[in-house]
Amino acid sequence: MSWFIFALAAMLGWGFADLFYKKSTDETDRYSHLRIAVWVGLVMGLASGCLLIFSAKTYTFSTLIQNAIKYSPASLGYIVSMIVGYAGIRYLEMSIISPVQNASGALASGSVIIFFLISGKIRSIRDEFSLLDIFGTAAIVFGVIALAVAEKKNTEKTESPVNGGRRMGALALIFPISYCLFDTLGTAADGIILDEKTGLGLGEIDVLIIYGFTFAFAGVLSYLFLAFKTRKFYNPFAVSEIKTKGTAALFEEAGQIFYVYAMAANPVLAAPMIASYCIVTVVLSATVLKEKLKPIQYLLVGLVIFGIILLGISEGLSEA
Repeated sequence: MSWFIFALAAMLGWGFADLFYKKSTDETDRYSHLRIAVWVGLVMGLASGCLLIFSAKTYTFSTLIQNAIKYSPASLGYIVSMIVGYAGIRYLEMSIISPVQNASGALASGSVIIFFLISGKIRSIRDEFSLLDIFGTAAIVFGVIALAVAEKKNTEKTESPVNGGRRMGALALIFPISYCLFDTLGTAADGIILDEKTGLGLGEIDVLIIYGFTFAFAGVLSYLFLAFKTRKFYNPFAVSEIKTKGTAALFEEAGQIFYVYAMAANPVLAAPMIASYCIVTVVLSATVLKEKLKPIQYLLVGLVIFGIILLGISEGLSEA
């Protein structure tokens, strides 16, 4: 049952991270996404440093570089997708942007299945997964993609999501769509790299350390770019920044930790389930940010929850 619990925890962590990303975004600040990247890099770098110090494994500089090269397809995909996503928050409501972005989980799951079938790692889907797994995953995939499609059509009709979105109209969807594509690359790579049976020899701690340091480097570059463009140094430790961007970064790191362990245990089922954290974002957007939801959104959120319940039942039966 461990992968299922980890996946649920990752869903909650990233759902709350989305909420605080939106709360920390200044729609009048063209560099707001870089300020968020600075904070995420800071938290992830500190977390990786602690793991490096307290880990039972001994790392040399050469080992870290080799691991970073192995994990680079996943880390680069994630970092690009996240920074693009932070930029898109300026133009779109979270109840719109999150479902579109997280269609990546469905795409990545399909990519991993195809890879495992072609490489002979699994003989067939029915041999590896129960009917509850298949139906539950199908419900999640359909629900998330349908949420994305519904919001895309609605945005194209109105062409005025929020403030800055009025200037871009439906073109603002380029941000979540780009996020989806890059995140698909990262998640699919993770599914292959982290899989306990077919991976590249990188454990969960290895990945958390490498990814954290890589994002810390991206955060440093973001900080320097901010200083160059604005001609002043950004202070991430202002109280207002800590309350919003700092909290978002902490939830992001918590979600990342649980995500890594879930993907290592069961990448095919964990990927679409974790991607459904958009339902947490949608619910929080309605209750906290007061974004209005349509009946179809509630229906599709219910479908995704139903799929998650099926996966939970299946996992419980398999361990009984």
